Amino acid sequence: MENSVLPYSGLTLDRAGARRGDAAWLDGLRPAGAALVFWRDRILVRDGRPLHAPPAADAVFLGLDGDTGFFAQDLSEMDESVAVAAVSADGTADTRALFADLGPEDATRLAYARGLLHWRRNQRFCGACGAQARDTNGGHVRECTGCGKLLFPRIEPAIIVLVEHGDCCLLGRHRGASGFSTLAGFVEVGESLEDAVRREVAEESGVAVGAVHYLASQAWPFPSGLMLGFRAVALSPDIAVDRDELDEARWFTRAEVAALGDRRPDSVESYLVDRWLVGS
Repeated sequence: MENSVLPYSGLTLDRAGARRGDAAWLDGLRPAGAALVFWRDRILVRDGRPLHAPPAADAVFLGLDGDTGFFAQDLSEMDESVAVAAVSADGTADTRALFADLGPEDATRLAYARGLLHWRRNQRFCGACGAQARDTNGGHVRECTGCGKLLFPRIEPAIIVLVEHGDCCLLGRHRGASGFSTLAGFVEVGESLEDAVRREVAEESGVAVGAVHYLASQAWPFPSGLMLGFRAVALSPDIAVDRDELDEARWFTRAEVAALGDRRPDSVESYLVDRWLVGS
């Protein structure tokens, strides 16, 4: 599997970055455009599928599908029932729950829209002066009405890593979880990606890591992540879990990992584990 076909990656929409700052051009796209409609972080659906509606004046521009403008509309200020009725939807749904029934492009567009609207809804005010922010650049930038500061969507990088030692890999069971998974965590200020891998693994499992190799990245706008997948080699098999994030960690053979069953198909974790299982 190539990185470009990982779930939520490989968007084919033309984001039209050079044109989306032109409000008149965007207005010209709206009459024939289509908008995914959200209530908070949930997509409005009809007959079990994401609903497309005519974009309102405040809909966020996502990109061009050929000559058609594609938008995302946020109805979060309404009560849920009112939002559903406003576009004749059947209800709302969790975006990840629809993944298995969507094609790769539809799933990617849905995640992209969800992440952008989540940021917009939570970036209503300037963090520098406290004044209200307003949309610019088709909803991809917010401008402070007080000091003029430009506010861009936040993306939070996180590493996820499969650690191996000999013919085994390290999996942990997180607090409150029933199953085992690879280790992951956010990158901190002043830290390289490789440093973050070594720190997270050491903090959670007590395992010291040597060589670290990058494998793939995945957009993860739930709400604003970028997952960076790695393979790493442990310097020792010794484990000392932190009992804060992990309840348990241990080494698994390939046969034991295969026996654990299927993982969430939309996560880069499946890509990391599947490659390790076949020895690639």
